[in-house]
Amino acid sequence: MSLQGKEIYRSYDEFGAVRVLDDGNKRYLAFGDHDEQSCWFKHDPYLPQHDYVRTMLLALLFCNPKQSICLGLGGGSLNSCLHFHYPELKQQVIELRPAVIEVAYRYFQLPRSKRLEVQNLNAVDYLQAPTGKKADVLFSDIYTVDGLDEQQLQPEYLRRCHDLLKPEGWLVLNCWREHRESGSLNTLRQLFADIRTCTTQDGNWIIFAGKTPSQFSNKQLKVNAQQLSQKFGFAMTPYLARLKSVEM
Repeated sequence: MSLQGKEIYRSYDEFGAVRVLDDGNKRYLAFGDHDEQSCWFKHDPYLPQHDYVRTMLLALLFCNPKQSICLGLGGGSLNSCLHFHYPELKQQVIELRPAVIEVAYRYFQLPRSKRLEVQNLNAVDYLQAPTGKKADVLFSDIYTVDGLDEQQLQPEYLRRCHDLLKPEGWLVLNCWREHRESGSLNTLRQLFADIRTCTTQDGNWIIFAGKTPSQFSNKQLKVNAQQLSQKFGFAMTPYLARLKSVEM
């Protein structure tokens, strides 16, 4: 897949390139020549453009978060959306690459706010010595130019994510559908009481893992999805329809 738009920024670090492209209506973050990491719509900057980001927001069917942790920043579309729609939410974001942080602020209007703290750290280092409060929801979305950083499928990584969640917290992992046979669900079954997955049309495999079972019926989840649709400005029901419970 070729990238769209005119390149307006490029820098390099030890991990490779960080590129920003612009087609007039949208801006794109890329780490290579083929795949977008983030997409930002200038005329509606808080509306997530990628299916996988919209799918990750399904976690909010199960909780009304006051504290979140996000491992991996990208262009910050998820974080900007949450900052706008959840004024009581405090976010802690961990990003490995300083250039990505700079680009998110400079080209993708990531809010500069006391409610959105961005730390330049390796996610694994952060998990070993976390700072801040435990979270209602933890989003893990760590990608490189070569794809998923598979450290986020390792048992120790998943255990440390579990430990950073409140008793009714939810972990959200953005993976690819080929990782369905990775064995990560076996570790999650040992740690979590409620696991659900959703595969996007683009091939992302999103895992939702709750420390306690959700008390919402399917009917109530549909009502919650309708309410979130009005909040976010896009239909959540089609994503809910693809959400499947994992046998425990």
